[in-house]
Amino acid sequence: MHKIALSSLAALACSGLALADARIDLGDAQRVTRLFAFPNNCHVICYRNWTLEQTVEHYLTQSVQRDGHANAKVTVSREHERLHATISEVPASYAEPLRQLLDSGELAYEGARRLNQDGKWAYDWYLFLPLGMALQNRRSIELLHFPPDYSLTQAQDYLRSNTTDRWAELLTFNGIEASQTPAYQTIIDIAPIAAPASAGATLTDTYSYFQDYQVRMVREMTDAGAAKPLPMVAFGAPVRSWIQQQYGPKVDVLGLASISPQPGAQVPVLGSNHPSAIWYTADKANHGGDEDAADAAGLKMMGQDLTAACWQAGMGSNPEADPKETLQACSNKWQVTQKKQTCELFFRTVRSFTPEQAAAKCNTGETSRSLRDLKKPVEVVPREL
Repeated sequence: MHKIALSSLAALACSGLALADARIDLGDAQRVTRLFAFPNNCHVICYRNWTLEQTVEHYLTQSVQRDGHANAKVTVSREHERLHATISEVPASYAEPLRQLLDSGELAYEGARRLNQDGKWAYDWYLFLPLGMALQNRRSIELLHFPPDYSLTQAQDYLRSNTTDRWAELLTFNGIEASQTPAYQTIIDIAPIAAPASAGATLTDTYSYFQDYQVRMVREMTDAGAAKPLPMVAFGAPVRSWIQQQYGPKVDVLGLASISPQPGAQVPVLGSNHPSAIWYTADKANHGGDEDAADAAGLKMMGQDLTAACWQAGMGSNPEADPKETLQACSNKWQVTQKKQTCELFFRTVRSFTPEQAAAKCNTGETSRSLRDLKKPVEVVPREL
């Protein structure tokens, strides 16, 4: 069980909120079908031949496990064409965040319907809500562009993608145990469309259709009740631009801002590169074949990414921390005092060096110089962005 979940469950016990059964009316079969992207993976032959009930059970089981409820059991039944979910061994309040997500999903569906009416929906797109993530024990929010289609059709896991896998690894480099990273990776995609990784440019024209969904999700997902709002990381240029258009502040890479999704709430937002951007920034083909230039650009971005993940880990672990001081400490760590470790992690994770090869590479004069001396690379738009 997640350490985060253990502390949360202990708090529940101390507050007198006993674990029980949470039951929620999901709606009729038509509603559940569209909100759970059913069938998830059928092209004549189904990759996983699940019923609608099994599909819902799958995603809700992911959520309860990522919330730390190891003994919880999800059962979905159909009564007079309405589906009900019963979740055992969770707080009775557990149904509320699920209900909020599905109600927000109706706004996403309406946006997708209008997009299709206007002839802008592609045949290989799927409406895909952020299913299967932590519903209660969230630590931070990740604002991204759109989920790649294989997260739905192959993995049936919103957190299974090259993007999320890489960022989870960066969180572990910053002290978060691998089993706990899902609590930090509650994702809001401003385009709730599972699409081929090459669809990024096309999807930028869809944002206005999902405005009601977007602002509601940001408001509800960052709300931590009586505690301070959850911190949020905005990944990639399109997402950072959306923050500016929607809330006002301009957020550059490692730029810090505060937004107010609802009266009285101040959500700290950190700008970041897209998690997959480093693969393109560090591709020597984007530097005229110059491998040294590609390494330099990649090292710079690695320092930025580790710094952003450090801030997310720090603020998620301690919501009372000062966002600016946390960012300064993280920048100093990864871009100054531990720049050699930054270098080694780049060559290990991006260049696939062995630890010994990375250490040897980073001991050379060219690669061990301060990351601050490297020229800032142009942010390359990756296919998944």
